[in-house]
Amino acid sequence: MITIRPYVIADAKALWLLFFNTVRTVNSRDYSQKQVEAWAPDNFDFDIWQQRMAGIQPFVAEIDGVIVGYTDLQASGLIDHFFCHHHYQGKGVGKALMQYVISTAIKRAIPRLYSEVSITAKPFYEHYGFTVVREQTITVRGQNMNNFILEKWL
Repeated sequence: MITIRPYVIADAKALWLLFFNTVRTVNSRDYSQKQVEAWAPDNFDFDIWQQRMAGIQPFVAEIDGVIVGYTDLQASGLIDHFFCHHHYQGKGVGKALMQYVISTAIKRAIPRLYSEVSITAKPFYEHYGFTVVREQTITVRGQNMNNFILEKWL
C-alpha cells in the first residue's frame, strides 16, 4: 500500500538518491549521457539540495516504509519536482502522487496546475489531463535540453 506523508528533514538524502538514480536511469531514455549528468551531477552540493527540499516541502510516497517517490505543490500551482523511484515505475506510485496533488490543489482552491516536464514525463502528465503550453530549450550546467511546460485547469 502506498502512503503519502509530508517531508521531514531526514528524507533529504533518500530523496537525493531517488532523484539522482531516476534521472540517470529513466530519463536517459530521452536525454544524452551528458544531459543527465548535468541534470543530476555526481558532485552536487548536498546543502543546496537540503535547502531546496526544505523550500518546496514535498509530499513523500512510501511503500512499507521505503521512499518510492515524491512531488510538491506550490501555492502558485507549480509542481516543481515529481519523481518516482526507478525500481517502482509502473506500480501506481505516480498515480497516487498525482491524485494527491490534484486533491490537495482542489482543497487549497488552486485553479491551475503547471510544471516544466521532461520528454520522459510528458505522456504521464498528459494521461492526467495536462496539456502542452509550449516546448522549450533550457540550459542546465552547460547542456541544452528540451522540455515542456504543461498545465491543467481544475
